[in-house]
Amino acid sequence: MRLIKAIAGGAIVVLLVILLTKPHPSARKAAEFYKKLADRANAVAQGNLGVRYQNGRGVPKDLGKAAELLEKAANRGFAPAQYGLGLLYATGQGVPKDLGKAAELYQKAADQGYADAQNNLGWLRETGEGVPKDLGKAAELYQKATNQGNAGAQNSLGRLYATGRGMPKDLNKAAELYQKAADQGYADAQNNLGVLYATGEGVPKDFGKVAELYQKATDQGYAVAQTNLGRLYATGNGVPKDLGKATELFQKAADQGYAVAQNILGWLYATGEGVPKDLGKAAELYQKAADEGNADAQNNLGWLHETGEGVRKDLAKATELYQKASDQGNAGAQNNLGRLYATGQGMPKDLGKAAELFQKAADQGYAAAQVGLGLLYATGEGMPKDLAKATELFQKAADQGNEIATTLLKRLSAEND
Repeated sequence: MRLIKAIAGGAIVVLLVILLTKPHPSARKAAEFYKKLADRANAVAQGNLGVRYQNGRGVPKDLGKAAELLEKAANRGFAPAQYGLGLLYATGQGVPKDLGKAAELYQKAADQGYADAQNNLGWLRETGEGVPKDLGKAAELYQKATNQGNAGAQNSLGRLYATGRGMPKDLNKAAELYQKAADQGYADAQNNLGVLYATGEGVPKDFGKVAELYQKATDQGYAVAQTNLGRLYATGNGVPKDLGKATELFQKAADQGYAVAQNILGWLYATGEGVPKDLGKAAELYQKAADEGNADAQNNLGWLHETGEGVRKDLAKATELYQKASDQGNAGAQNNLGRLYATGQGMPKDLGKAAELFQKAADQGYAAAQVGLGLLYATGEGMPKDLAKATELFQKAADQGNEIATTLLKRLSAEND
């Protein structure tokens, strides 16, 4: 939940500042003022004081007290308090996590036109968390909040237009919405707009603009943008090629627990690009990303376990990791798992299963799998022999620069002459 996580993260940053500095006198005075009004059952004061306890502004941070005050104000129909209490239930701060309760509170605030609540309720409707999944309803809520200039909703609605979920796909509209949110400094939208400029979808392709947008989001500590900007520095698109800078950015994103960056950084350590080669460090990073369900990392870690590089050789573990990534549709893992079935490494040999896995990866254009499947057709192992089909598969792989496929094509051609 992007908005909820972003706000929760912001609360942590505020807490760190409070721990390092004394409350500003004006913050303490404001808190005292709200306390007096709150004691008189003033809903606005109760809500504001609850937020201060939530963030530690002028009072010691106390999430339990925050929830208590926000609930009092919410029960009096104060929309900001309904939203704030919903946020606590959504994140499990000061109260047990309860997405259903969060949705109920967001709904009450949304019915009063509170934009942040409309946006957060839209997210729950989009994901089906706490409420039945309903993309049409999510789009409606995002639109209501967007009409009020809510940057999070503009970004979310843009995402629906970009993907065609719950509405007809419209990349021009997506770009327009991302731009509105980006102009308000919304990091996720800056990153998303950068992606459109990188692909030339909905806007002219412009890597200079891509780098500029990723940089803006990166400056806010946004891990996805740090990773994307790192990719630009690694390839030299829109910025001078600089593997050192790329590595630095990947590290920043990885330190935030972003699995994609952990996997990329692991790959750099595995290959020694931009950093000293360190297969142990690569395995450690792959493991972190794999634990988050990242399919590329599961496949890469599987390879290390298969070969015994950086970790103890363990074919059973390799098979398990390949299977997890394969189940997510990862072509590399489907190919690797197919190869193990074809050779009987770590499992009983099963050419039929190997052919099935090679086919899945080959259908995604994975050259090594096209070669593997082609060999099965050429030899008639696991399927009827079909040299025409084998030639077709070898050609597809050769067209991608696969040298083994090129050699096999020459061999088939010589045998047929």
